[in-house]
Amino acid sequence: MTTAQSYLEHSSPPGRRGWKAWLLTHDHKRLGLMYLWAILFWFVLAVLLGLLMRTELMGAGRTIMGAETYSSMFTLHGVIMIFFFGIPAIPAIFGNFFLPIQLGADDVFFPRLNLLSWYLFMFGGGFAIFSLFFGDGFPDTGWTFYVPFSISSAGNVSLTVTAAFILGMSSMLTGLNFVTTFHRLRHKGMGLMKIPLFTWSLYATAWVQILATPVIAITFVLVVLERLLAIGLFEPDRGGDPLLYQHLFWMYSHPAVYIIILPAMGVISEIIPVFSRKAIFGYKGIVYSSLAIAIAGSLVWAHHMYTSGMSDVSVFVFSLLTFLVAVPSAVKVFSWVSTMYRGSIAMSPPFFLSLCFIYLFTVGGLTGLVLGAAGTDIHVHDTHFVVAHFHFVMLGGTGFAFFAALHYWWPKMFGVLYRNRPAYVGAVAAAVGFVFHFVPMLILGMQGMPRRYYDYLPQYETGNFLAGFGAYLLVFGLLLMLLNLVLSLRGRRTAPANPWGGTTLEWTVPSPPPVENFTATPEIKDFPYDFSEIVANSKK
Repeated sequence: MTTAQSYLEHSSPPGRRGWKAWLLTHDHKRLGLMYLWAILFWFVLAVLLGLLMRTELMGAGRTIMGAETYSSMFTLHGVIMIFFFGIPAIPAIFGNFFLPIQLGADDVFFPRLNLLSWYLFMFGGGFAIFSLFFGDGFPDTGWTFYVPFSISSAGNVSLTVTAAFILGMSSMLTGLNFVTTFHRLRHKGMGLMKIPLFTWSLYATAWVQILATPVIAITFVLVVLERLLAIGLFEPDRGGDPLLYQHLFWMYSHPAVYIIILPAMGVISEIIPVFSRKAIFGYKGIVYSSLAIAIAGSLVWAHHMYTSGMSDVSVFVFSLLTFLVAVPSAVKVFSWVSTMYRGSIAMSPPFFLSLCFIYLFTVGGLTGLVLGAAGTDIHVHDTHFVVAHFHFVMLGGTGFAFFAALHYWWPKMFGVLYRNRPAYVGAVAAAVGFVFHFVPMLILGMQGMPRRYYDYLPQYETGNFLAGFGAYLLVFGLLLMLLNLVLSLRGRRTAPANPWGGTTLEWTVPSPPPVENFTATPEIKDFPYDFSEIVANSKK
């Protein structure tokens, strides 16, 4: 019996074994693992869909699919990556698994509600799959479901936005659970300035989930009512206002960017000091910047709408707020780099992936400033420049942070060690492929190539071919890292309790953690954590 199989047997509550132990579990760790496998399925599917689309665009004219198939595939790729991967991935998997442990708690505050969140996530996925085969198939509107096209489209918009609505309910319940656990269950000796930075990032994210998600939920309900009852809220022919939809949509969807990226930043804030063998630089600055991003990031939604005809005053205000929200993000990058300065660096796959995150996210942030300035945004709006910027932040940021978190916490979650060489090869291939994939798209955007187009003019063919080559290398790297991790579950390389020399509470319990998390009362350390003993041992 492998270590991973042993965990599946011995982590079950007394009297409950087999599939019932999973489907009826209240254990936050098991729910984290259940989210892991479900989200990995959606992630791999979305990656393969993206590869098919990029293959289609490698040459002008039709290559492997028609325009209608491409548009539906484009929508499905976006819906999965945003609602099934980006938003839930880090909070639902690693937040569920580690937030209670990092707070010194035995479980989340509402364990039954936590199980309901998982069932809602799976139910929403079922709705999305059902919409593929029911009626006229998946919608071709793009993941934004812009009206009036989403009202008149023959695709299954109603079913798809219902799936997104259900996923939003799951997200809100998870956020509510995290906030309550943060305030009610953390160890009595853990003051606010002793809380790990990953937990702080989840706390800031949870408030955005709770406050912003109802906006998109109501908006999607209105879209369904518009399609079924023709109430004339968004349809111009009936006196409706399409811009109202855009405001409502982006009032959630831009804060959703920070729901996606804030937990990723928390992951990096955990990994950098551990492998630098040095206390995090500017702990309080990172905490306050997380809260500042959550607040300021909810006020900048209309920078997506500079070309919609807003007043000059509105453009100025939203442009200013967009530049201001970059400040707390820059504080984090400065703190990470300063932590590495004169540190005793111990290279590892999670640390290497964190370095990739810092570089790619910084490029994404700088290109975001181009879009935040109205003068330049007018020229590159709705071009491939926007697509490349978005992926630099979301995939280059959250995607690489997700893989860094997988490699960092995998030994703790499953009690097994993976092979380092395939992890490094996959990480390098993914990073190089990412750059080759999306840098040509930045250039194509500046040359004027529109996004969401099935075909293009001949002058864009070279850039699209290079981007397609990078896409294949990127996908190879991502799948190699996943395969290496999955194959480690079949091995017998048992992981110690603290393979990296981490200092937060999850590294004080066995690998994998027992059902009740702690066999003894945890000892709460003061920040900044002391790595001097670990450094001394590493030099022996």
